[in-house]
Amino acid sequence: MTLTTTAEGVSNRLEHAVLRDLAWLLVTPDLIELPGPNAYPGRPTRQELGLVDSVDDWLANLSSLVNALDGKLATRMGHYHERLWHLMLDNAPNTRLLAKNLRITQRRNTLGELDMLYRTRDNPAPIHLEVAIKFYLGLPEGPGDATCQSRWIGPGGLDSLALKCSHLRHHQLPISSTAIAQAIIAQWLSPRDLGHAPPCYPLTQRLAMPGVLFYPWHTTLPPPSGATVDHRRGKWCYLGDWPRFAAQRSETLKMAWLEKPHWLAPPPLDTFSSAKDYMADVTPLIHRYGPQQVMLYDPQERELAEEKPLERLVIVPDDWPRQVPLPPRARD
Repeated sequence: MTLTTTAEGVSNRLEHAVLRDLAWLLVTPDLIELPGPNAYPGRPTRQELGLVDSVDDWLANLSSLVNALDGKLATRMGHYHERLWHLMLDNAPNTRLLAKNLRITQRRNTLGELDMLYRTRDNPAPIHLEVAIKFYLGLPEGPGDATCQSRWIGPGGLDSLALKCSHLRHHQLPISSTAIAQAIIAQWLSPRDLGHAPPCYPLTQRLAMPGVLFYPWHTTLPPPSGATVDHRRGKWCYLGDWPRFAAQRSETLKMAWLEKPHWLAPPPLDTFSSAKDYMADVTPLIHRYGPQQVMLYDPQERELAEEKPLERLVIVPDDWPRQVPLPPRARD
């Protein structure tokens, strides 16, 4: 174990959890693509952000800002993820955050909310970015065929990949193209360093949806339709299957528990402990709160490799899932 090791693209030199999560966001691909006539570009790239060669220095410069925010960042996963994007877009060399959580209203009725508007420093045209951080578990049996998005559900069983994609495609993303939204957006288009209103610029819409798809340990399941080729993957197993799962690893297997909202970046390697000992603490959490995400590290695997082979795992109660969301209703 050395200070130069990385896991999922995050350097072990980084210790602060928020900085590690920012580093993870920069290198983590989207889970899904929304193809078709209303296709939307994916997440902003490192090139667009101006963070190709200077990531380490940029993160170091954010340390004081992140420390000042310690304890003030949201604890809910979705809100925390949005805050990370706010930090990124407002501090990256090539982008500037114009507005966040922009409410679209008509006659005092809220029609929706835009996650954020930003622009690049060399182009005043606004970009509407919707973001979502998602962790879905694949069901070997369930709605539709083996590649159906409805088979991929959240740990709590309330959400599915199909429902999220439907909501994005039919509500969250299209709303910024409405006349009402355009009028509200126009108020935010003037760059801060200009004292005059800009001309009418075309609006670009983007979708950032990083996360992890967890495949069942006990059987094979193909990726859901629309999944990106390089999406991050993990596995899930029943609590009762843990002994058999662990038996396929070495006796030196180590584990770290991921506490929300820090389900993003792997924790530093020196926080991992014996998997046997860790399970004594994780098991009561599974019984009381439901599925828990852990990361596994086997020191005997590729010990000399710079990129440490970590494995993501969600351990679920033996009666999981207790509910499965209905597929989204069919639309024309």
